[in-house]
Amino acid sequence: MRIATYNVNGVNGRLPVLLRWLELTKPDVVCLQELKAPQEKFPEKDLLEAGYNAIWHGQKSWNGVAILSRGLELKEVRRELPGDEEDLHSRYIEAIVNGMLVACLYLPNGNPAPGPKLDYKMRWFERFTAHAAELIAYDVPVVLAGDYNVMPTELDVYKPERWVDDALFRPEVRAAFKNVVDQGWTDAIRKLYPGETIYTFWDYFRNAFGRNAGLRIDHFLLSPHLDSRLVAGGVDKEVRGWEKSSDHAPTWIEIKDI
Repeated sequence: MRIATYNVNGVNGRLPVLLRWLELTKPDVVCLQELKAPQEKFPEKDLLEAGYNAIWHGQKSWNGVAILSRGLELKEVRRELPGDEEDLHSRYIEAIVNGMLVACLYLPNGNPAPGPKLDYKMRWFERFTAHAAELIAYDVPVVLAGDYNVMPTELDVYKPERWVDDALFRPEVRAAFKNVVDQGWTDAIRKLYPGETIYTFWDYFRNAFGRNAGLRIDHFLLSPHLDSRLVAGGVDKEVRGWEKSSDHAPTWIEIKDI
């Protein structure tokens, strides 16, 4: 089974890119972030024609997350991160797919930092950490996939010395990510490529993609049930170079069937 995560940076504006990538790679499950579309404007019909069922939580102009499946039953579990009823951002959705629990998340950016946006990011991280602990305790296969807006180590960022004060790389943010991993989750891409430079995002400015001045901020965390079933993974970097593409590239893993 191939599972992918992709921050599309506007699902309708990038729809031709998304559909082209789906046709070429045919992932079984896809987690999308940053839909930038209200609930009623999600392109369900186009995705159905492409062979994908979908659940989604849209939001006008910003945020928005979705889970797609190809030929697999998709049952929604929740569409918000527990812990704050006043948080109206569409950043989390969770479903059962083929006996696995798949969570799709779009963690807050947090910039400028320090400030209210970083405070919100850290509160969101606290809630996510608590929920992740509950999920791993269920003793079922779980995938936590999405745009975490965190570079966990210096290996995950081009010229790390330039990012020390950024909310994606500040020590407290990286520590929060490590706290989640230390619950028993596996950072899938880093397990597959322990010493390699792997990026999933390249800014639109300063020819970042051409210079490979990137960041690794799109991650898969796997529960222990799936750690031994992880057989492959990578980044479809070429998609970032397509016309009118997102500033993220699709990232994927392959899980061996039981």
